[in-house]
Amino acid sequence: MKIAILPGDGIGTEIVAEAVKVLNVLDLKFETESALVGGAAYEAFGHPLPDATLKLAKEADAVLFGAVGDWKYDKLDRPLRPEQAILGLRKNLGLFANFRPAICYPQLVDASSLKRELVSGLDILIIRELTGDIYFGQPRGRRVAVDGHFPGSEEAFDTMRYSRPEVERIAHVAFQAARKRKASGGEGRVTSVDKANVLETFQLWKDVVTEIGLQYPDVALDHMYVDNAAMQLVKAPKKFDVVVTGNMFGDILSDAAAMLTGSIGMLPSASLNAKNQGLYEPSHGSAPDIAGKGVANPLATILSVAMMLRFTLNQPVAAARIEAAVQAVLTAGLRTADIWSPGTQRVGTRQMGSAVVAALTGTAGAVQTHQQD
Repeated sequence: MKIAILPGDGIGTEIVAEAVKVLNVLDLKFETESALVGGAAYEAFGHPLPDATLKLAKEADAVLFGAVGDWKYDKLDRPLRPEQAILGLRKNLGLFANFRPAICYPQLVDASSLKRELVSGLDILIIRELTGDIYFGQPRGRRVAVDGHFPGSEEAFDTMRYSRPEVERIAHVAFQAARKRKASGGEGRVTSVDKANVLETFQLWKDVVTEIGLQYPDVALDHMYVDNAAMQLVKAPKKFDVVVTGNMFGDILSDAAAMLTGSIGMLPSASLNAKNQGLYEPSHGSAPDIAGKGVANPLATILSVAMMLRFTLNQPVAAARIEAAVQAVLTAGLRTADIWSPGTQRVGTRQMGSAVVAALTGTAGAVQTHQQD
């Protein structure tokens, strides 16, 4: 098993370091290799996704990714901005299916911005199509408008598009995920989110998802416009089971769902291709405002490692061990700043990572020992 380690920028280096600590105490044989990506790669090589980094990612069974981006790169030409690295990895590795579980752990119910009764027991899986939609559609650019409200003025344009096969394959992923959740006691329902009342792209989406749904009679299907879905996520989030949607809508809704869990610092993510090769990353960004301060929450990245072990590396027992260790740390009352509440112990990035390691290894004093790491 080979894992490519791509820490990236900002807090990416800090949180990935803690995830690697967790990996290293597991009794598993794997090879790791690190490389620069994002702004760090641009500084060293003049491009956010150097050929060597892309080659490493392609050759690896799985990629552990931190985060990319910094305000200081915002004036670069778009192809050179750090964020293009993650888009390039998704495109070149064919990572079309993004899984973002939004789970509100019992210990963090009071950290959520919503009332306890709305989020207690929350367990949603958001499946986002990752290689199509307006993020990748062509043509795009700037030009002088020849029509519209202001002919002769500068305008910018993007292209939203989906093909039938793209929608078919992500729909199958969603229905199969709902079926598996049903077998484990879940509801077994897919909510397809679109904007078919306005966008032709998402009328095709809705039509195709409906057709695919007929192949899964044991899984319920409903459709919801994206504006209503955003409202329902904060009004009645537990009505959702599996949500499937396009690239842009999924980007927005999954970040909104993150706050239901208490913090986006708790939301892991897996992006898979047809061969089950995966890129695993926290759902949050590089947070340059807190980078280097040692206060970032590493748990989303650590939980992403658990997803990597379960989905790509076929190590479900090790994955469950990590998830249990995270639960143990939360039960012990340790919290980074983003999930802290009165009566709990505020810890930093390294302390939280060390506490998870202690819970995994059962070292003397376990979690409590590492409150002062």
